Amino acid sequence: MKRAFDHRPLRLTTLFCCALVAAAPAFGQDSPGPETAPKVEGGNVTAPATTPDAAPAASAGPTVTLPGLPGAPAGTAAGAADFPGAADEDGEGNASALDGPAPDERSSRLLDPANDGAVGRLSPNGDAAAQPAPSAGLGVLDRMGAPLPDLPAEKAFTGKVDEAYGAYQRGFYLTAMDSALPRAQNGDPAAQTLVAELFEQGLAVKRDRSQAAFWYKQAAEGGDPAGMFKYALLLMDGRQVERDRKKADEFMKKAADAGNPSAQFNYGQMLVADGAGDTGLRAALPYYEKSAEQGIADAQYALSQLYTNLADLPPEKTSRAREWLVRAARAGFDTAQLDLGIWLVNGVAGERDYEAGFKWLKRAADGGNVVAQNRLAYLYINALGTKPDPIEAGKWFVLSRRAGLNDAGLEDFYLGLTDEQQKAAISAANKFRVR
Repeated sequence: MKRAFDHRPLRLTTLFCCALVAAAPAFGQDSPGPETAPKVEGGNVTAPATTPDAAPAASAGPTVTLPGLPGAPAGTAAGAADFPGAADEDGEGNASALDGPAPDERSSRLLDPANDGAVGRLSPNGDAAAQPAPSAGLGVLDRMGAPLPDLPAEKAFTGKVDEAYGAYQRGFYLTAMDSALPRAQNGDPAAQTLVAELFEQGLAVKRDRSQAAFWYKQAAEGGDPAGMFKYALLLMDGRQVERDRKKADEFMKKAADAGNPSAQFNYGQMLVADGAGDTGLRAALPYYEKSAEQGIADAQYALSQLYTNLADLPPEKTSRAREWLVRAARAGFDTAQLDLGIWLVNGVAGERDYEAGFKWLKRAADGGNVVAQNRLAYLYINALGTKPDPIEAGKWFVLSRRAGLNDAGLEDFYLGLTDEQQKAAISAANKFRVR
């Protein structure tokens, strides 16, 4: 039985981003996925993929590239839309209001899952080809009066039922402890991991991190993958047990080789940190691939960057770069949403699609990603994937400026707005709340 805390990566994106040159834009923020398991200290949560909003095919018109973005074709400039009153010299009256009070909430939050049955959503390859909605079944036969065939007989479950983990997953923590503790005392590594989890979280018992560390150590030495992963984190942290980097690496590798997806991603991060340049990245690649296949959004994002930045990779890998970025973005990782929007607008690793790019940048901007807010302003100015809207462009400029991202081009645009337009943009920025 898969345990609820088997899939929790320790995010070390600083190490990965330092190793990649121009892999991700600056000021990117991390965001959790839209569905989470119970949180574990020192780890992060992963989520099933989320289908994005409908992504129509690329709009016709002149090619425009967002300024200063990775993957942008050289020699392409973005021209500003001709807004009424843009040349009004009285627009500087509201410039001081740019640095007014920012919204109360700045952190990224979960995004509501889109309808999986939406027609015209992004395909797995990110090419915005219209996808048919999932089948609604045999409703037509019902209406015609034809009898439906009998369902095949369900196969009986022959595996061993773990009552302790079943109780844990249903929220019966005292029952889980009563069932797991005797097994843990008799040397069952999986039960030892569960007992450690209950002590660590204070579920059904008083929180006791020392007891948790003891049982994680027993589980790790007994070979339980989840226990090895959690004990490796404790050895890296050095608070409940003595810090031991060498032993942490050993347990993390064992957990990764045993198939724990969170350990696979984190061991990849260790290899990137320890290896110089491409050496560490290439050593980490197989672990990222295994972790990504099991749904870790951080690993999916890492693959999208490695597949576009490492040389001499086979075409079957490089051709999937955008696919992995789509999967990470659908999981709610806002840096992936930012990059996917940029890739779609600039035509990186696939065709251009301004409308789909706008929607992904809007999703990341609504979640509080400052770089996405800045880029979204350019889309409103140049009418890429949306209608031109000087008020919305000004609003997103104000928000990104308040967060510390200065942009001389956007500031010139803002100062060219009328006094009324500036006031409206500032008012809209003041009302903004992270979604």
